Amino acid sequence: MPFFADITALGRVGVADDIGPMIASLLGPDNRWVNAQRIEVSGGQGI
Repeated sequence: MPFFADITALGRVGVADDIGPMIASLLGPDNRWVNAQRIEVSGGQGI
């Protein structure tokens, strides 16, 4: 896993607690008009 941490802007690998709140916010009523989007939740990973 150290390799993956080295290529992210935040210097660590994402975990469920990082991704879950983003998914929950997208599913909320405030985002009912968001559709057909590619939203990357990668922590700034560079390939």
